[in-house]
Amino acid sequence: MRLVIQRVKRASVSIGGKIYSEIGQGLMVLVGVREGDTIDDVKWLAAKTSTLRIFDDEAGVMNRSVMDVGGEVLAVSQFTLNASTKKGNRPSYIHAAGHDLAVPLYDGYCAQLQELTGAEVKKGVFGANMQVELINDGPVTIIIDSRLRE
Repeated sequence: MRLVIQRVKRASVSIGGKIYSEIGQGLMVLVGVREGDTIDDVKWLAAKTSTLRIFDDEAGVMNRSVMDVGGEVLAVSQFTLNASTKKGNRPSYIHAAGHDLAVPLYDGYCAQLQELTGAEVKKGVFGANMQVELINDGPVTIIIDSRLRE
């Protein structure tokens, strides 16, 4: 699985011109599930996300997690994170997981993250055409790939 995590002042997902989910200060997480991903990837990434120290402490040092600052989380499934651009100019999504694998792992990531943080994880709608708005704070953007754990 691949995550793009952004520290945000606020973020929202709209569908059909109407806000579906929104958060204040916290994390905007784009979630890409690949063929071969497992519940082990879900657990590792949820633990990493919940404890990632990318919020400033009183000295202005990134030393606090989303839990430490009472932040919110918005997680949106995004299969395009698994695009291959090795050949040609049209990305290939052959490695992106199909619906049968991607939905349970995305939902599992959100549920595990919610359990770890003790706060509701807001979501998008899997497979929907969504418009995502955010104010990236910093900017701070972190990419985590569960296959690159070392």
